[in-house]
Amino acid sequence: MLRAGFIGFGRMGITHFSILNTHPLVEITAVCDQSNTMLNTLKKYVDIDIHSDHRKMISQGALDFVVISTPSDSHSEIIRVAIDNNLHTFTEKPFALTAAEGLETLEHLDNKPLVNQVGYVNRFNEVFIEIKKLLETGVIGEVKNFSSEMYGATVLKDSKASWRGKRNTGGGCMYEFASHCIDLVLYLLGQPDKVVGSIMQSIYSSDVEDLISSTFIYENGCTGTIMVNWSDESYRKPTNIVTIFGTRGKIIADKHAYKIYLKEADQANGFHQGWNTRYITDFAKSVRFYVRGNEFSRQLDYFVDCIEQKRTDNVASFAEALKTDVVMEEITKDAARSLVTDEVAVESSPILPKHARQLSVWSKLLKLIGRKYR
Repeated sequence: MLRAGFIGFGRMGITHFSILNTHPLVEITAVCDQSNTMLNTLKKYVDIDIHSDHRKMISQGALDFVVISTPSDSHSEIIRVAIDNNLHTFTEKPFALTAAEGLETLEHLDNKPLVNQVGYVNRFNEVFIEIKKLLETGVIGEVKNFSSEMYGATVLKDSKASWRGKRNTGGGCMYEFASHCIDLVLYLLGQPDKVVGSIMQSIYSSDVEDLISSTFIYENGCTGTIMVNWSDESYRKPTNIVTIFGTRGKIIADKHAYKIYLKEADQANGFHQGWNTRYITDFAKSVRFYVRGNEFSRQLDYFVDCIEQKRTDNVASFAEALKTDVVMEEITKDAARSLVTDEVAVESSPILPKHARQLSVWSKLLKLIGRKYR
């Protein structure tokens, strides 16, 4: 039986708890959180050790692994404490807030035989797993272009009172939302060689971005775009949409189904010429415990299986997550460069303010020569 400790017991912590609490090989023995209300509730209804200090919980818990679901800016420090105590670690995304911080944490692992995994849940969705297989077998030929979109109604007003609305705590659409969209691109198509044309825009938030767009360029000639908006109230739940165009066909997919268009029939995969549709119910297997989606149970069961089998070659490892962190950092830098003018330093915020009026090249020229411009 594997002894588990939970650090952070908000929405995601509770989700992970409910899944692993039913796992036949896991015993949850400790929970750490900063909320007195949550800790008092746990003391009243759950027979486990309760802590407000993760260091104390880790040092006293005789644990095998920890699950980290805390604000983004705390992940790296907690991960290092877990590594120092030889604990397998599952952490919510992002892995780190900067590439340098992530690399330092990865080096801290120092090749220890510890299972490490980041909660990029799309890598465990059956539709996206199927799409990856189709791409690897060349069903649509050489990939030339793609788009990866993600929309949701997460922020519909300024959330500056929450850590999610504060840049210094890792809040904002990039790390809390767009990270899933970006990681899905890396999972399916690999890490881009260049990031250009990036925009990080505020819609409701004062201190963080609510919308992100960017273009990825690959040395093999493939290009693609990402578009992420967590302030779109037309979506009831977070939604991923991926479109991939190849020399022999095209794929359009979300978490529930995919459509594939082929110029010629592919009998080996059961596709005829033209459009083919496959729903997740056509090929997905049941999970032992369902919460929010099969992928949430699959990622945690995979993590436990890796521990049991002593496998560290994880599909969502720290090393894989660091690649996503690198791309997010490149997008942020590129967005900052796009806002640089004579009046604004390079070190300024990368976020296009919600009330800002950006001058066109023509309007700047008119301003320079002193003409009135409306």
